[in-house]
Amino acid sequence: MRKRYGLLWLLLAFSLPAMAQPLVIYSGRSKALVEPLVKRFEAQTGVRVKVRYGKDAQLLAVLQEEGARSPADLFWANTSGALSEAARRDLLARLPDDLLQLPARFVPQDGRWVPVTVRFRVLAYNPERVEPGTLPRSVLDLPGVESLKGRIGWTPAYSSFQDFVTALRKLEGDPAARAWLEGIKALQPKAYASNTPMLLALASGEIDVALTNHYYVYRLQRGGAEGEYEGPEEEGEEEENEASPAGRGLPLDMHHFAPGDVGNLALVTGAGVLQRSKNRDLALAFLRYLLSNDAQEYTAESVYEYPVVPGVRTPDFMLPVREALELSPEPDFGRLEDLNGTLNLLRELDLL
Repeated sequence: MRKRYGLLWLLLAFSLPAMAQPLVIYSGRSKALVEPLVKRFEAQTGVRVKVRYGKDAQLLAVLQEEGARSPADLFWANTSGALSEAARRDLLARLPDDLLQLPARFVPQDGRWVPVTVRFRVLAYNPERVEPGTLPRSVLDLPGVESLKGRIGWTPAYSSFQDFVTALRKLEGDPAARAWLEGIKALQPKAYASNTPMLLALASGEIDVALTNHYYVYRLQRGGAEGEYEGPEEEGEEEENEASPAGRGLPLDMHHFAPGDVGNLALVTGAGVLQRSKNRDLALAFLRYLLSNDAQEYTAESVYEYPVVPGVRTPDFMLPVREALELSPEPDFGRLEDLNGTLNLLRELDLL
């Protein structure tokens, strides 16, 4: 399969027009993850690529401010919420049907972006301090676990957590989401800027449980590249993300809630072509590369995120994708565009 895709991109290198200007990507994903894929694409096609890194919300604001002056050709985001918001603002172009048919699932109805990888929300815990049988079957019941007072970690400023809260609002309603956030806040949780430091605190005994994404646990247990941007938001400054330290033997495990619970939510990363892209054909070619077996297998093997293309292998230690999907509810990812509503709620509760 890899040979077939290698030949495809070798042919593409000769068919793409020579462009004076590079393909410009605005990426909410980290340099440590994006750069290896960009370098592979450049080597296989001869196309020059320039990437601007930032957080999803920051890049959305920049795109809105730049308007017709924006040099961006493609928006590659950590969250479906940011992509849906970009589509709502009419920043993204409709994609060709043959491209939309490549992923097996999670394609939005408006066809303005494609999913690239899947992550799942989990409750990480320290098995030396917590009996898994004492953990609730629903994330909605977590505020009622008084024994966890002062022992919960979360990341309110982090994009994946914000996507989770948006899904919680859409699936359970705004009053339920507010009540859940207030309930967790009453347990005096510890807030962390990003997930890796939070899980290191979990392993050290600083906290007992942590709301996170599945692959952070795998990366700390087995090593791997950073999968998301975790740097400062200052204009023009890029944080050099270090690979997550390997920690075989760290006391970390994952608790899955009951099937269909929002605490097991599937979250997708994805990308779309900007309406005003000057290099539309190249941007589409890059999207096709991200959905190739080469790129999908690289992400599964190095970052431990799940592929969206059928037939791509995942490491044996990962929960099979079919089982992971059966645990997650099935929200309409096109309805997760209300990022501003989630940010406003978090600010009202003094969580940002």
